[in-house]
Parts: sequence; structure tokens; C-alpha cells
Amino acid sequence: MSKEKVLVLDIDGTLTNSKKEITPATKAGIQEVIRQGNQVILASGRPTPGMRRYEKELELEKSGGYLLSFNGAKVIECRTGEIVFQRLLPLSMIPGLYRFAKDHHCGLITYLGDEVISAFEPDEYVQLEARINNLPIRTVEKFKEFVDFDINKCLMTAPAEEAAEYEKILAERYKDVASVYRSEPFFIEIMPKNVDKATSLDRMLEVIGNEQANTICCGDGFNDISMIRYGGVGVAMGNAQQAVKDAADYITGTNDQDGLVEVMEKFILKEV
Repeated sequence: MSKEKVLVLDIDGTLTNSKKEITPATKAGIQEVIRQGNQVILASGRPTPGMRRYEKELELEKSGGYLLSFNGAKVIECRTGEIVFQRLLPLSMIPGLYRFAKDHHCGLITYLGDEVISAFEPDEYVQLEARINNLPIRTVEKFKEFVDFDINKCLMTAPAEEAAEYEKILAERYKDVASVYRSEPFFIEIMPKNVDKATSLDRMLEVIGNEQANTICCGDGFNDISMIRYGGVGVAMGNAQQAVKDAADYITGTNDQDGLVEVMEKFILKEV
């Protein structure tokens, strides 16, 4: 098995600062990690098109990095664009999700190509999701009928307190067919069953011929907990939710303090 390290990075609140930018120090550190022969995987709840900006910025298509999008429902090799692994959400769920969202005045979206497909007039959280990913919103009148294509996830949105309650209801209702959890207090991720960042990362390591002990997994959100627990070293950012910090082996500085630089220097980079 390979001895190279595998650096696994969430994007929002981890790789990027509060302005959604990769700082020069973090970028230089990642490029040095790659130059020393280690692997970099971006692992995000974002749709694949919403990750492309950072893939390009880090030149992962040259180094053979990977994008683990939709919280792990889809994995793409950057060099070839090939889908290494994906899981799909059963379309039979759509009518029930639509009814729940309508009854509880939630936002409900999925993704098609480079567009966010919205069931209703976009609320502030749906608008935020589209803005984060730099994708246009397309509101469709007959969402239940329109969504007849392969989907990796749906996203429901609501104010934080309500979202916490709805998450529990939906997780119980769909426990046999889907994984339901929040990535942000107001984002309820509805994913294929048994899909999370850790499960997909485990599959990935088989593909690239590496092992769990060599992974350094860094994140800040609820949806990062699985991979932080899984990692050889699980790292929570200083700005992480408390539950994430509780799951971590190591807590670094915040995303606005170049917390990843500290991690790379401590766990990966060799003196040259």
C-alpha cells in the first residue's frame, strides 16, 4: 500500500475563507503537498459544477486529484473527468419531498447540469446555495413531473430551528431509502442511503491504492463528522460546529487564520 498522505478537504469554511476564497498561504501549502507526491481530494456537499472553480485554482486536473461532490454521492477524477463512483436518489421520493416542503413552507431543490432546479420561488437559503456555487436558479412549475432524470441529492431549506426539527422527521420517514442530515443549520441534505463523505472516501482509497491511516480529513460542518471520525487524523477547523470539534483528533485555526497551513505543516509536509 502507498505511504503517501491523502489530504481530504471540505470546501466551505475549510478550504475557503469567509469570502469563499482560497488564501495565497493555503494555496501554496496545498501545491507543496502535491509537489511532495501526496494526494488531494476535495469533499463537499456542493454539486460538482460548484466545485470546479477550486479544482481549477488548485490545478487538480494536472495532479490527478479527485472531486467528491454531493457529500460523496458522486466521485470524479479531475484528470480524466471520469465518474469513479456514484449513487442516485430514488425518484419515487420526489412527490413526498415536494408535499412535505410545500406543507412546511420549505425550499426544495435539486440539480441538472449547471443549474439549480427549484420547486418553489427561491427563498434566501436557496438563493445562497445558488450564489455559493455560482449556478443559476431555474424555477419549474411541475417539479414532481420535471424531475425524471438521475439525481445525486435534493436539498431542503428552512430557518435553523425549524430545519433541526424537519431533519429528524425526514430522517425517520425515509430511513430505509435515504440519508438525511444537515450540512449547515438551514440546509437539509437528502442523500442516497448510506452515502456520506466517509463511505465514499473508503471506496476512493481502494481506487487509488491507499489506506485509511494515511488520510488527513479536514472540515467544519455537520456533514464532515463522518470523514473526520474516519480519517487517520480527523481535523476540525477553529470555526467548526462544536459537534465537529468533539469528533476530531485535532483542532486547528479558523478558515480565516489559514488553519489548513498549520495542519499541512504538522501532519504532511516534509522538511526539504
